[in-house]
Amino acid sequence: ALMWAGARGLASMDGGIRAGRWLRTEGMQLAGKTIGLIGYGGIAAEVARIARGAGLRVLAWNRTPRVAEGVEFVALDRLLADSHVVSVHLLLTDETRGFIDAARLAAMRPGAILVNTARGAVIDEAALVAALRSGHLRHAALDVFDKEPLPPGHVLATLDNVTLSAHSAFRTPEASETLIRRAQDIACRISA
Repeated sequence: ALMWAGARGLASMDGGIRAGRWLRTEGMQLAGKTIGLIGYGGIAAEVARIARGAGLRVLAWNRTPRVAEGVEFVALDRLLADSHVVSVHLLLTDETRGFIDAARLAAMRPGAILVNTARGAVIDEAALVAALRSGHLRHAALDVFDKEPLPPGHVLATLDNVTLSAHSAFRTPEASETLIRRAQDIACRISA
């Protein structure tokens, strides 16, 4: 949902209409474009499945080798350069804190969309703001932040080319049931 919101400029249009302006933005058609997944676990695999169904080419980079049908695993620099959308799926560790820094943002395709549903601290927020303000990145769609909840007046909330959600990409009854079921399965395996 965040990828499509960024591609179509929904945050800007919504804000404009609520302010009494009939604002129509030029969107990006995603079919035929490339999405790059940084980190490839269960969530990224589901994003890949949905993206392929919507007609996107799927690239991925993972710290440990992976193979998945319909996904081309490539070097990180190629993923950044070739992807119209970059979606972050890394766990937060000492090694991944600030992983998406100014250099990696600069290596992204001009006009790309960055989606983060992983952890806020994986992205250098100051570098992200600079890339958004300069126009190098078309849009950022963020569900997670370095500090949560996002403080009132935070610079990310002032930018028209940012879509924000409150760390809720996973919040559905079905997702909660899946988490409970997986935890039960793990507990059963441990106790067996």
